[in-house]
Amino acid sequence: MRARIAGARAIVVKIGSSGLTSLAGGIDIDRLDRLAAAIEARMRAGTDVVVVSSGAVGAGMAPLGLKARPKDLATKQAVASVGQLALAHAWGTSFARFDRTVGQVLLTAEDIARRSQHRNAQRTFDRLRAMGAVAVVNENDTVATAELRFGDNDRLAALVAHLVGADALVLLSDIDGLYSGDPRKDPSAHLVDFVGGPEDLDGVIAGSGGALGTGGMASKLSSARLAADGGVPVLLAAATEADRALSTADVGTAFAARPQRLSARKFWVRHAADTTGALVLDDGAVRAMRKRRSLLAAGVVGSEGGFHSGDVVELRNLGGEVIARGVVAYDDEEVAGMLGRSTGDLPADMHRPVIHADDLVLIG
Repeated sequence: MRARIAGARAIVVKIGSSGLTSLAGGIDIDRLDRLAAAIEARMRAGTDVVVVSSGAVGAGMAPLGLKARPKDLATKQAVASVGQLALAHAWGTSFARFDRTVGQVLLTAEDIARRSQHRNAQRTFDRLRAMGAVAVVNENDTVATAELRFGDNDRLAALVAHLVGADALVLLSDIDGLYSGDPRKDPSAHLVDFVGGPEDLDGVIAGSGGALGTGGMASKLSSARLAADGGVPVLLAAATEADRALSTADVGTAFAARPQRLSARKFWVRHAADTTGALVLDDGAVRAMRKRRSLLAAGVVGSEGGFHSGDVVELRNLGGEVIARGVVAYDDEEVAGMLGRSTGDLPADMHRPVIHADDLVLIG
């Protein structure tokens, strides 16, 4: 798995706030320069790199005279608006040393959740890479609301890794890997150098974020598993070891990817898209779906919420458990008139499945 990460032709590198900023002085230019140099070395070796950079709020705090990370949304957004400009300038200046152009990409959760915006973002990344520029990504904190947030940049990085078709995700933070507990509080905590499956996480206790960021080990662990579930191997390492993390990948914790990568569309359905309603299925339809078959109207016994053709809906069994997600082919009003009916009893324009097998993703 480390060899796959070291030899990946396209990677996403996420850098935490603690690797770029400090409470006292905003952006630490020396640290940022070292990270940019390590990324440039990887790019010159032939790898496409997308950078997910935290630090906008941390970068904006010092210029505004703040000593602690703001807690209310309006102040966070105001501080981020100052910090985003400073952060983008710092990345641009640092990469200019290598005659490398930087493009800033600001995303909200809605940009990933909506398929049309998802595709637009994908095209932007593809064009930046084709022109030899490095995309520096952050959540658009100045407009994102509490209801429309990724939660943190670790999750954003995992989603971007699949969005751009990356072969690996590297998460760089202020700790050198996944530990069984917090090594700063528990002397007996040990490094978990490889996670091949859930069994390797038995007994692992992951904590929340620090003073400058919103992530923490729990966030990194969740995001690493999300990326790995989509088929992208992950390396979690210290930002101070970026040189090795981005070359030999012989540091930190490596997370194994699932054997078969989900298609971009299925990953989007499973992890990124918002759901707008739900369908309730009988036991026969549940068994058919587990065999990767399309969902026909005969197996649908109930419909909840309002949705349109092309929306993502949850699929539930009779006990209310969510067992899958899928892209529905009909509006909710049409589905209501199709419940339990065999294909032969429906009009000719309704003979296609309610959800095609190619648009179905099992949960769990």
